[in-house]
Amino acid sequence: MRIVAGRWRGRTIAAPRGMTVRPTADRVREAWMSILQNDLPDATVLDLFSGSGALGLEALSRGASHATFVESAAPSLASLRANIEQLGASEATTVHRLDALRFLATVGEHAFDVAFADPPYRKGLAAQVAERWREGQFSRILALEHAAGEAMPGERDTRRYGDTALTFYRA
Repeated sequence: MRIVAGRWRGRTIAAPRGMTVRPTADRVREAWMSILQNDLPDATVLDLFSGSGALGLEALSRGASHATFVESAAPSLASLRANIEQLGASEATTVHRLDALRFLATVGEHAFDVAFADPPYRKGLAAQVAERWREGQFSRILALEHAAGEAMPGERDTRRYGDTALTFYRA
C-alpha cells in the first residue's frame, strides 16, 4: 500500500498480515480523499477500525492536524505503529487499543472534524457506527466504507465502487 497524495505521496506503508484484514484499495481511498479534500486541512481526524492506519495517515499527508487511531487487533496495531514511526508522524497521532464501538461510547459531540470507519464487512458494524453518529454526532463528518449491498440508516450520500460503497454523513 502507498500514500496517494500530499507530503508523503508515494511512500509505502505496511498492511497487517492475515486473511482477516481487507485494506482499502488505492483507487477507493483516492476517491474517498478527493471527496473530502476541502475538509481535511487542519482537521482533527478519527480513524476507526484503523488497520494499517492508511486513512488517517492519508488525511495527515493531505494537511490534517491530528489523527486518532482506534484498533483492537494486535497485528494491525503493530503495522499501524510501524507506519506512524516510518512516516515520522508520532507527534500528530494518538493510538488507542480498544474496540471501536466502545471507544465511541466515550466520545463527546463534535470531538472530531472528520471520522473514518472501515469496519469488517457484513457484520453490521458500519450501520452501528452510523447509528452512533446519528445519536451523538461525534464528528462533523462521518465517512464509512462498507459492502455495497449493506443498508445504511438516515440521510446520507453513498457512492459505489464495485462491491464497495462509501457513505458520508454531515452534521
